[in-house]
Formats: sequence, structure tokens, C-alpha cells
Amino acid sequence: MVASSRGFTTQLDLKLSTLSISYGLAPSKRKRMCFPRDPLTLLSRIRCCCSDPVVPVRRATGSGKSNEKVEDWRFDSKKSPLRVRVQASSAMPFASAQSRVPSKQEKFYSRCTPRNSGPQSRDTPPKRDTGIANEKDWGISLLNESVNESGTNEDGSTWYQESGEDLGENGYRCRWTRMGGKSHDGSSEWKETWWEKSNWSGYKELGVEKSGRNAEGDSWWETWQEVLHQDEWSNLARIERSAQKQAKSGSENAGWYEKWWEKYDAKGWTEKGAHKYGRLNEQSWWEKWGEHYDGSGSVLKWTDKWAETELGTKWGDKWEEKFFAGIGSRQGETWHVSPSDERWSRKWGEEHFGNGKVHKYGKSTTGESWDIVVDEETYYESEPHYGWADVVGDSSQLLSIQPRERPPGVYPPVDFGASTRQGDDQSDKPPTSKS
Repeated sequence: MVASSRGFTTQLDLKLSTLSISYGLAPSKRKRMCFPRDPLTLLSRIRCCCSDPVVPVRRATGSGKSNEKVEDWRFDSKKSPLRVRVQASSAMPFASAQSRVPSKQEKFYSRCTPRNSGPQSRDTPPKRDTGIANEKDWGISLLNESVNESGTNEDGSTWYQESGEDLGENGYRCRWTRMGGKSHDGSSEWKETWWEKSNWSGYKELGVEKSGRNAEGDSWWETWQEVLHQDEWSNLARIERSAQKQAKSGSENAGWYEKWWEKYDAKGWTEKGAHKYGRLNEQSWWEKWGEHYDGSGSVLKWTDKWAETELGTKWGDKWEEKFFAGIGSRQGETWHVSPSDERWSRKWGEEHFGNGKVHKYGKSTTGESWDIVVDEETYYESEPHYGWADVVGDSSQLLSIQPRERPPGVYPPVDFGASTRQGDDQSDKPPTSKS
């Protein structure tokens, strides 16, 4: 679907991809975690012989970044009554301004657009499961003077661009630029805002918000933020990054929403997580995951994902791991509920003692059970693959924000309020899904 006006080209890709999930005794989505498979684990991954008419099956694919997986859900009931394949099918992986190759129409309109006629359209929707972009991917360039411009292009489309500066207490300053445009008939529209904020306490913020819609009724919204501040309790410098993205189809009951966050401090404390939701006609799915590193070797990771249909079928998978100094545990559960309320589940657990011994145990509603101790090495990530040094290196524009000059003898107020380390609704504790 394409709506074009002076380079105002939007393409929404409503393709579906497939992800299946194979359930076993250990989380299959580990990336750099290595676990030699014992015969019991291999056997449990071959099949589940049970009377439940539908057995959930899962396969994992990943992008290489921690826990950032593409989740796609679709149903496919096939062949044997003892093994019905349930797959999940995902929402629309819309095209992205940061990643996709320009279309022929975009190239054409770009060549035909008069130079300096107005801001160039960035009217493409966000792409699913791309996490939090680095600041350089946005190309934020704030104007140094106040601007209020608008105009009409040769094809009838209109555009505007504004910029300014807001001042407040404690040295607060916000520099901003707003821009946007519409097609000649008003059926397509895009808006984008850039800003940078600072005050005398050392707080700095860089941000973007963009939205758009096309002639087919598809719409989207995205925001991105990067913040530098001093933690109230530890007095350590912290950098926090976050992104929210959503898109909605204008032709069917389909859409998705994602919220991502990352938090880092100068001593290695790190927290990362995401909440995701999607819908495609009668199917809906959710995913939540989190990672927490305390900077001293302790790590907590968890994932909880589930899906359902309007007919009443529900299924999901969740796991959690905690480790410190080679000692820790893993546990998880896979579950399924049929429209007639028949329930199936398999729970598993591991205890790692730090001496080469691992206790594995579990059971299912079909009578499976195991409780063994095996010789097995323990692997886990005690530090994030992307940490404080990395985020500092990728935040040069944020760090270069210049605050207002502070008069002599004027000091910022001290806030002894509660720290926001755990976040408002961005808990580092795993939620419990309904099973």
C-alpha cells in the first residue's frame, strides 16, 4: 500500500512470519548459554504423548540482542490427533525508516522535490522487534534560531517547520523542532518532533516523537528518549534509554505495541526489559522479559509470553534464572488451555551447585516426572553484552548538550525523594501469566 505526495511515500508491509517453540526441560531461547543435553532433556523435546487435543510447540529465532526475539503466532492444526501443531502468528512487521531500502516512488519523489522547499518526509512506520535505536540513527539536528515556516509543494502537498526554546526554573531549558506535512487531499499525514532538555542538576535528555497515517487508514506512533542524570541514592551517573512503538492497520483488526527500556550506571548496574502486545484478527499475544545485573556478578533474567484466540484457546511459556558466583537456579513452565477448559502443563527446574553438579527436576499433567542429578558445567552471563562503556560511547550527542550558564551562588535543589531505580511500571520481577 503506497500513498505518495512530494516524497511522502508510505509502505506498510503486512507480511506474516512464523515462529515455533520447542518445549524442553531448559529454556530454548538461551543465546550464549550453553547446556549439554542429557538424554532426558532430548527425550522430552521429541514428543509429549497426552490426551490433550492440542499440544503447544515452540521454536525460537533471534536477532542476536539479548532476549530481543521475533515472536510470531499462528494456528495450524494438522494430521495426527495425538499431535496437533499450534503455532503463533505475529502482527505486521512494518517497514522502517532506519532500515529499509527506499522504494522506486520514494527515489522518484526525492529527485523531483525542490531543494530547500521544506522538511523531508520521514513518514514511515516503526519496525517490530528492533529494540532501542542509537541516537545517530535518528539524525536529530536542532535549529539554533526560532523558525516558523510553512509552504505548499508543486503536487499540492503542504509542509511546516517550527523551532524554539522553552526556559524554566533550576536552569531548565528545552530546545525543540517540530515538522510535518500532509498530502494534497489530506488522506496522508506525518508529524515529527525533536527535543533536547537540560538543567543545572546535570540532567540531560534527548528525544524524538513521530506519528503518521496513510490513505488506507494505517496509522503509527513512535517515541524515543535518552536521559543522563545522577542517581539520588548512589550519586552515580546513570544513562537511561527507552522507546515506545505502535502501529495499527486500517483494513483489518490488526496492530501491535512495544515498550522497551534500558538503564545503566557507572558501576555496572544494568536493567533491560520490554513489554509487547500484538493482535491479528481473532488472535492476540503478549510478551514480557527482563534482565537485571547488579554490577557485582549477580544476574536475574526472565521471560513470560502467552497467546489466545477468540475461540478460547490459550497457551504460553515462561522461565526465570538467577545466578551469582556460579551458583543459581532455573525454572519454567509451558502450558496450554483448550476452548473446553482442558489444561496441560509441564514444569521444570534446575539447581546449579557450582561444583559441576546440577539437579534437574520436573513434572507434567500427563504423568511425566523426573528428578536427577547430572554432571554438567554451568554457563550464564554475569555481565550484560552491552553495558555502561557501550552506552556512553553511543551517547555523544546526549553528553554534548550544553546547559544554561548558572549565575554565581545559585545551586540546584537537592531532591531526597525515592529513587526511580526500579521504574514505575517497568518491574524487574517476572509477572505471572494466567494458566
